[in-house]
Amino acid sequence: MNWITNYVRPRINSIFSRRETPENLWQKCDDCGTMLFHRELSDNLNVCTNCGHHMMITPRARFASFFDGGVFSEISVSQPVADPLHFRDQKKYPERMRLAQKQTGEKEAMLVATGEIGRTPIVAAAQDFSFMGGSMGMYVGNAIIKAAEEAIKLKRPLILFSAAGGARMQEGILSLMQMPRTTVAVQMLKEAGLPYIVVLTHPTTGGVTASYAMLGDVHIAEPNALICFAGPRVIEQTIREKLPDGFQRAEYLLDHGMLDRVTPRTELRDELIAITRMLLGLTPAIRGDLPPPDPTPEAVPETPAVEPQEPADAPANSDPKPAK
Repeated sequence: MNWITNYVRPRINSIFSRRETPENLWQKCDDCGTMLFHRELSDNLNVCTNCGHHMMITPRARFASFFDGGVFSEISVSQPVADPLHFRDQKKYPERMRLAQKQTGEKEAMLVATGEIGRTPIVAAAQDFSFMGGSMGMYVGNAIIKAAEEAIKLKRPLILFSAAGGARMQEGILSLMQMPRTTVAVQMLKEAGLPYIVVLTHPTTGGVTASYAMLGDVHIAEPNALICFAGPRVIEQTIREKLPDGFQRAEYLLDHGMLDRVTPRTELRDELIAITRMLLGLTPAIRGDLPPPDPTPEAVPETPAVEPQEPADAPANSDPKPAK
């Protein structure tokens, strides 16, 4: 062993060794196939900068860009009975729940929060499709009821972002019972005279579409979002006919009067601010504040200028000095 083996060779290997690149730096667009840098994608709210395709976004990431300054307060939701039916398919229901919680970092498929948008206080709820497909179970029902109760207590409008594959099969009839429960919660908002705005994101299907997702005062959808009860494949197999292009997509539903607006995610916040303030009878939102004026220095009292006085004429000498 010498200095070449102990020092030079490891030094050369460290210089020329291949550095591993993290796997999550780049993401491929599902629509156009463009590789997008993760920071560029997150800054654009998970919207492809090349083709405008809207990818999935978690409720926390959505709220961070939705509320003023990204500041919001999460509302606690009561936990329902765990695995009431002791359901088991390939895995036990509690195992699937633990796996989803580990992958997403969330307790369940819906997040409820309070905050301000454009200085307008609101209550917001958002479903997380990455958590078991955003499926509607007893917790989601409790979350919507809690959001409605909080909105009524604080006298604020409720904005809901839907993203779900339908009811959660592991909870059976108990998940289907959330449809009438959430319908009653929406009716409570209407009786209180508070706006209820629904933003339908991709996908919103099944029992969610058949209940609280289509009961809003205003319905806005993200571009190309799938919004339906039964999917197009099931309908085609049932009626044995080819469906038109874009069937059950947001733009198709807008043309047939089932939606009020189709708005890109990057423009959604400004539009929701304008609609919310209009429904509340408020003035348009303030786009920005002017900087405060510079403080004026305290005025120093001016001292009056003293005019120089001319010297008085010397008095004439009456006794002149005798000449020598």
